[in-house]
Amino acid sequence: MSTTIDTDMTVVDFLRRNAQNYPNKVALVEVNPQRQENRHITWRDYDLVETTEDEPFRREITWAVFDEKANRFANLLLSRGIRKGDKVAILLYNCIEWLPIYFGVLKTGATAVPLNFRYASDEIKYCLDKADVDVLVFGPEFIGRLENIVPQIQPGRLLFYVGDDCPTWAEPYQELANLCSSRDPMIPLSNSDDAAIYYSSGTTGFPKAILHHHQSLTQAAEMEQKHHGQTPDDVFLCIPPLYHTGAKFHWMGSLISGGKAVLLRGVSPQFIFDTVSREHCTIVWLLVPWVQDILTAIDRGDLRLKNYELDQWRLMHIGAQPVPKSLIQRWLAYFPNQQYDTNYGLSESTGPGCVHLGVENVDHVGAIGVPGYRWECKIINEDGSVVEQGAVGELCVKGPGLMECYYGDPEETAKTLVDGWLRTGDMAMQDEDGFYWLVDRKKDVIVMGGENLYPVQIEDFLNSNEAVQDVAVIGLPDERLGEIPAAIIELKPGYENTTEEDINQFCLQLPRYKRPRKVIFAKVPRNATGKIEKPLLRRTYGAEHLVAKESGR
Repeated sequence: MSTTIDTDMTVVDFLRRNAQNYPNKVALVEVNPQRQENRHITWRDYDLVETTEDEPFRREITWAVFDEKANRFANLLLSRGIRKGDKVAILLYNCIEWLPIYFGVLKTGATAVPLNFRYASDEIKYCLDKADVDVLVFGPEFIGRLENIVPQIQPGRLLFYVGDDCPTWAEPYQELANLCSSRDPMIPLSNSDDAAIYYSSGTTGFPKAILHHHQSLTQAAEMEQKHHGQTPDDVFLCIPPLYHTGAKFHWMGSLISGGKAVLLRGVSPQFIFDTVSREHCTIVWLLVPWVQDILTAIDRGDLRLKNYELDQWRLMHIGAQPVPKSLIQRWLAYFPNQQYDTNYGLSESTGPGCVHLGVENVDHVGAIGVPGYRWECKIINEDGSVVEQGAVGELCVKGPGLMECYYGDPEETAKTLVDGWLRTGDMAMQDEDGFYWLVDRKKDVIVMGGENLYPVQIEDFLNSNEAVQDVAVIGLPDERLGEIPAAIIELKPGYENTTEEDINQFCLQLPRYKRPRKVIFAKVPRNATGKIEKPLLRRTYGAEHLVAKESGR
């Protein structure tokens, strides 16, 4: 199905249209598997959320109720003086309130500022200050972290609490919003207006504030529907956090088509497959670690496919990090009738899809793909000139979903946005068929004796070993060579007896200079969006390596 879009429409208009065209159709479902055992945990939203007695862990709302909840919150904000140019931060776990609150902010003309729910108190304060936030909406999980900084963030900011037992220093979102009008305030919006500030998902230091106009959100919705052909009958399973551009902008395909989305608060293979089966999900976006866990569970017999209704599942796609070719080959062996897509993107380029493999290009699995809908790509040298085809350089992208700037940081903006192109910091190459291949992060390249080593290539090879669950390759300091490659390997259950010698023998298939000089068996840390936390690994094992060398070990 192809959806015709009025070029003047914003994502707020898509919500209004769905409320009119599909008022009684379910828009959002929240599933929390843990609630079956913890029924004392309540997230009541009074008569605006449907909860059935036989499924106490499941809540749903229709498109009409979604729109109504957004209108009520918009009118609450307007009654408190929030207008265009103001900023409203959202600090919530995935829940059925999340998206209506986000759209309520947009309906006022204000700018939404989603916050990473892993932030510590000082990071929350930093992000509120960096984005000049006027309002913070938060859930019960964050009371402790916020209590530490309430004196610093008040007065001057409104604090709205989503949940039961509102703390004395905040105001109850549900109670106040339910007293407000459900009529749409119809604040005029254009695609050139500010819409949202997203924080970069960096793994060290404080993140950058990325400002996007409404055009970026509209582009994400149109692009996602173009790439994956969502219809009103599709059901999208959303597991990653909504504060990140990846999850939300993939969901935009459901928004533009009027399809249902399921928010799953749990990532075990059993939870995922049970939800796909119960909710008849047709599209699932996964991260590499979850795919690894699912395949391991199937291999071990812990997950029996015959116990689930999976025939309707038509598309599995992955983004946020390099995807080992061997992993997708294993997946398609179990699910040969599914479509597959890889989605590459950055928060600076409206999340996923500025480069994507395309469901029709499964024969090129391993590549990140070709330019996405309305995007352009090029690969440049250090001097900014375009490299020859087949050569490695920095990937640059250009399109209607580019950020406006790093908010409050013109110097960093000027380094990243050059002549209308976004310099991604990722090293890539383009093959003879026009497909782009991600080689590595520019800052993660290992220089050993003057030779550039690209960890992703070594990781992809090691991932083909049957004992390897996950792997990260980093550079460790070396007096003679500058750096040497080290492989941190997380073993699959049942392969705990694998030795360093086993890995070294396996690596004899690699060119000598690409073989890891050190093998460390440990868990591979990943952040909320699935990216390996390499700065943490370099700090941890770099320091250990230096101590070992100094002590002669």
